[in-house]
Amino acid sequence: MLVDFDSLEDTSRVWVYQANRVFSTSEEEEIVAKIENFITSWQVHGKDLKASYQIKYHQFIVIAVDEDYNEVSGCSIDASVNLILKLEQSLKLDLTNKLKVSFKDNNNINVVSLLDFKNFVKQRKITKNTVVFNNLVTTKADFELNWEVPAINSWHKRFFA
Repeated sequence: MLVDFDSLEDTSRVWVYQANRVFSTSEEEEIVAKIENFITSWQVHGKDLKASYQIKYHQFIVIAVDEDYNEVSGCSIDASVNLILKLEQSLKLDLTNKLKVSFKDNNNINVVSLLDFKNFVKQRKITKNTVVFNNLVTTKADFELNWEVPAINSWHKRFFA
């Protein structure tokens, strides 16, 4: 059951997928259509899941499900991951690489390898105040408060001496 993202409970479970590049307009339209089609019929053991999504910065896909309504199972999570894998393949995107990190440089979003991120910290191109995207958030509230934050307020802080 597709609902408005803002109507989901703060405890709703969230998954963030970051693309290695910005979506084109036609790609984003295709992503939206496929995600909406998926969520509309997304179920767990024959029961509807109350879920939603957001596309952020034309580069991040956020999927959320209200587990107070119906709890997701391994099979239903696998189905959502399969959707993302199909999007990766059809649009030639990288959405599941957890060894890439993203940060803002003015209004630009950069996606770099973890090694490059560490090197940028050493070179002081990235500081504790650089805005990073913490894609490890797990709830809607966590997403809204801790997804786009200064590096010092995220798991990224471990790279600063």
